[in-house]
Amino acid sequence: MEENKTRNPNGRSSIYFGSDGYWHGRVTVGIGDDGRPDRRHVQRLDRDEVVAEVGRLEAERESGTVRRKGRSWKVERWLIHWVEEIAPLTSRYKTMRGYKTAVYKHLIPGLGAHKMERIQHHPELFEKLYLKMMESGLKPGTAHQVHRTARTAFGEAMKRGYIVRNPLEIAKAPRVDEEEIEPLDAEEVQQILKVALGRRNGVRFVIALALGTRQGESLALKWDCLDERRKTLRIKRALQRQTWQHGCDDPHQCGQKYHKTKPCPPACKRHTRACPPPCSADCTDHARWCPQRKGGGLVEVDVKSKAGRRTISLPDELFELILRHRDVQNTERERAANEWHEEGWMFAQPNGRPLDPRRDLDEWKSLLAESHVREARLHDARHTAATVLLILGVPDRTVMDLMGWSTISMKQRYMHVTDALRRDVAVRLNTYFWGMN
Repeated sequence: MEENKTRNPNGRSSIYFGSDGYWHGRVTVGIGDDGRPDRRHVQRLDRDEVVAEVGRLEAERESGTVRRKGRSWKVERWLIHWVEEIAPLTSRYKTMRGYKTAVYKHLIPGLGAHKMERIQHHPELFEKLYLKMMESGLKPGTAHQVHRTARTAFGEAMKRGYIVRNPLEIAKAPRVDEEEIEPLDAEEVQQILKVALGRRNGVRFVIALALGTRQGESLALKWDCLDERRKTLRIKRALQRQTWQHGCDDPHQCGQKYHKTKPCPPACKRHTRACPPPCSADCTDHARWCPQRKGGGLVEVDVKSKAGRRTISLPDELFELILRHRDVQNTERERAANEWHEEGWMFAQPNGRPLDPRRDLDEWKSLLAESHVREARLHDARHTAATVLLILGVPDRTVMDLMGWSTISMKQRYMHVTDALRRDVAVRLNTYFWGMN
C-alpha cells in the first residue's frame, strides 16, 4: 500500500497513513541542540489520536513549553535521580532526610509506575495518594510534606523540559492546622531559670530563653565564640546528629546479626517509644555498627542561613553566668585529667565531649517537670525570646538581627500576643477613653 501523504511545505506539520498500517504525524517544534530542525514524530493506529497529539505539540510550540526530546521518564526513575543526584547539591541534611522519606516511603510506592508525560496532566492522582495516606492513619502534616517534596521534584523536571506543566501546582494539599504556640510567661521563665541554674550546664537553657538560640546553635557554642571585652556571643555553627551510612559493599549482610526478625511481645518493656517493626527482607539499616561506617554521629554544620550568622550583645547578668559556668567547667577539666577531650565546647559532657541533642532534650523535659511548668517544646524557648522582644517594643530590624531571621515575616510565626500584651492594650484603651474622667 502506498503512503497516503498530506505533507505541508516549509516545515509545517503533516499527517499521513503509512504502508505499515499506522497513522503518522510530524511536527517541527523548533531547533535542536545540533542546529537542525527538531521535528517530532507521532505514530498511532487511530487517526484522531494522531491529530490530537499533533495539535498538542503545536500548542506547546506556540506557548514555548515543548518538552525535551528523548524517552519519557517514569516517575520512579525521575524521583530517584532528583533525590540522589540533584537535591543534595543545594539541600541541607535534615531537608534531605525529609525528601528521601517522602520519595522512597510514599511517592515511589504510590505513583512510581506512571510516566512523567502522563502524570503531568493528572493532578488528581496525587490527591488520591494523600487521601490514602490519611486513611491509613498518617497525619495530614505527613501528606503535606509529601506534597511539598513532590512539588519541588516536579518543578525541577519542568525547568529541565521533561514535562511542560507541574501537576503539583494544581493538586490540592491536605489542610494542616498550625499548632497554637503559647510562649512561656514571665513567671514560668523565672521558675525554669531558678532550677536550671542549680544544674550542670544549666546556663545553656538560660541562653535559649534569653537569646532565642536554636538547640543546635546552643550546643555548637565554643569558648572562642565569646568576646569578653565586648560582652558578645557569636553564633556561627550548629550541632546536629546525623545518621551513619554504610561504607561496606553489602549493607544488608553487614547488619545481618542486628536485623529484627520477630515483632516485640505485647508487654514489651525494652522500648520506651513505639516498638519498631521487624526488618524488611532487604534491610540496609544498622549502619552505626558497620566497621567502615561514615558520615554520621554529632556533626558541626553551618547555621541555616547567612542571617543566622550573628553576634549578640549579652545582658550583664547572663555574661556573668557564662563566666561562672566556665569556672565550673575548668574544675571539671582538672578532675577529669587525662579523660578530658579538649575540643573547646562551652557546654560539654564531664569528659569534654559535646552534648547529644537527644539527651539535651531529655534534660529540658526534666527541667520543666522539676520546675512544675507545663509541657513545652524546647523550641518554644525561641518563641518565648521573640515574644519578649515584642513586649519590650524592640524595632523589627533589630529583632531580625538578634533572632537570625532572613525576613521580618518570621515574626508572625514566633511573636505571640500574650495575656500581658492584651492587658496592656486594655489599660491603654482605658486611659485613652476614660482617663480624663
